[in-house]
Amino acid sequence: MILIITGHLAYPLVKQMAEKSSKETIVHVADTQVAAFLTPSKIIKEIKENFSDILDDIDLILVPGLIRKDTFEIAEVLKIPCYKASTDAADLAMVLDLVDDLELSQSTPADRLIIEEKRKQALKIIDDYENDLELREELLKKENNIMVRNLPVGDDYPLRVLSEIASAPVLSKEALIRKAEYFVASGSDMIDIGMIAGEDRSDEIPDLIDTLRPIVGDRPLSIDTLNPNEIKAAVEHGIDMVLSLDHGNCEELLPYLAEKGVPAVLLPTNYSEGFVPKTPEDRVDSMLKLKDKCSSIDSVCDLVLDPVNSSSIVDSIFAYHDFHQVCKKPMFFGVGNVVELMDTDSNGANALLAGIAMELGASILFTPEESGKTTGSVRELSIASKMMFLAKQRKSIPKDLGIDLLVFKDKKRRVDLAGEDYEELPHYKSEEEMKFVHDKAGSFKIRVEYGVDVESSKIVVVHFIRTKAQAVIEGRSAKEVYEEIIRKGLVSRLEHAAYLGSELQKAEIALLTGKEYVQDFELFKNPELKA
Repeated sequence: MILIITGHLAYPLVKQMAEKSSKETIVHVADTQVAAFLTPSKIIKEIKENFSDILDDIDLILVPGLIRKDTFEIAEVLKIPCYKASTDAADLAMVLDLVDDLELSQSTPADRLIIEEKRKQALKIIDDYENDLELREELLKKENNIMVRNLPVGDDYPLRVLSEIASAPVLSKEALIRKAEYFVASGSDMIDIGMIAGEDRSDEIPDLIDTLRPIVGDRPLSIDTLNPNEIKAAVEHGIDMVLSLDHGNCEELLPYLAEKGVPAVLLPTNYSEGFVPKTPEDRVDSMLKLKDKCSSIDSVCDLVLDPVNSSSIVDSIFAYHDFHQVCKKPMFFGVGNVVELMDTDSNGANALLAGIAMELGASILFTPEESGKTTGSVRELSIASKMMFLAKQRKSIPKDLGIDLLVFKDKKRRVDLAGEDYEELPHYKSEEEMKFVHDKAGSFKIRVEYGVDVESSKIVVVHFIRTKAQAVIEGRSAKEVYEEIIRKGLVSRLEHAAYLGSELQKAEIALLTGKEYVQDFELFKNPELKA
């Protein structure tokens, strides 16, 4: 028998969810309106007063997932296993159905455990597939799969994320290393050295490769240039893939690439003569001819994804589709061409484009991160590629996979348990702004220092008395920082503490999302267009 403890507000929904389960349950309403306010001592008291005569019949106690403390004390006193249920009462039926298979926790709500377990299972499916060497050997016999260094690339594998270090030769060595470390931490499968159009920097390429190779480890390194001299220099110095060959440079470069066994990305163009095919038919025809010319090397075909409302993103997608119908070579999908040139948040756009790429049979997702709005694109594409691979393997839509790209919105709305219970209470609304009074304990300057990932980023707060800096407080969360400020007695006025908490929370949100944090300015602007 499972005893479920809840409060008055949540009781109707908890009761409804419990009745959906096949498990034998008792739902007890504790003497509190809000279940989250329950404490272990209160729960022990409630159970002893109401169930002392049947304690031996109770096999498990589930308490609200939102209670602040863990359940060790309850289990120890009552000698009955006691765990946290879900944070949302609407998920209780799912928890009850999985209670025999799920290792519940005394400190972590059950729904979070389910999410984490689904995530682990999803990643294991991908890892097992990637590490199946017998399967790899079979798949590499097919035209649509090739090896780039030691990475299998093709239609049968997850979409590979290729991140570009744009204008690499003009970066300092420190900046080059930081960018590569950031891309590796973001989940990039391959790193691209972006050269500078119209310039010959071939003498700098060996140093660029030598600098980046220890950072990227076993990940393939590519070079993005049409300059034959730069491509030759890169090939001689062990580059793993070339971006790009077209009708204008392929004949000169093919012997070098074939000798070293270096694959190349093909473009259906001839930039040396100003030829750029426009229609889907022209792109496919030109690419097929170039592919035949380059039959001595492994190749990846880039039909060129156009930005929205430039040439035509729809026509370029048709080109990919039509090419894949007649040729199964791996394809290159320049996601950055679209996302960098559209003023929208990148995560949804990247996910959608990854889905389109998967359906088209593309193999490589290419992006730089050259603007603030596309910060995090590599990480987003890395997650999106896993989502699309799982969906493809399961023959399902990319939903409920265990991996997602939900950042700013939740998957479902929580049930509002408050109802109209507070209608009779007085309601207050601020009529005027509080007058500023300087805090004698001092003031604060807050900033966010962004590292290569969230784990290496931090909130930095400098404490001033008048204009002189007194101390620096650092932390990865608002709570870490404000608790230290309170412990050190650095704030004395309630309105100043409230202001500080608000700003620190904004800083933490900025740290987690990559938004720019500027003290005293709004983190998110209101939409300019209103319904």
